Amino acid sequence: MLESDHGALMSDALSDKSTNGSGHAEPTLSEIDIATRRLMAALDALERAVERRRDADRDEAELAARIQALGADRARLADELDGSLVRSRRLERSNREIAERLDSAISTIREVLEAGEMP
Repeated sequence: MLESDHGALMSDALSDKSTNGSGHAEPTLSEIDIATRRLMAALDALERAVERRRDADRDEAELAARIQALGADRARLADELDGSLVRSRRLERSNREIAERLDSAISTIREVLEAGEMP
């Protein structure tokens, strides 16, 4: 082989993709840049997904706290309602007793008045 032929072969070999010993071509700098950009985009997307998940978990925790507070309010309101029902029934009973006493007093007063009117 002539030396000029050898120089041309070396130049051609350098312009082609170099091999890594396994027969596979090594990626060029632009392919590495593209792969790096894709990796960075994937990492950014992953980070956004993690943040959305954190927000969802935070929202879920807030919702659980609200549900727990509503449950406590419901229990408190149920107790207050039970107490109000008991008081209401007592008042109704007292009202009936008072109405009966008033009716009895009115009847007695009428009887007295009617007895006083008779000659």
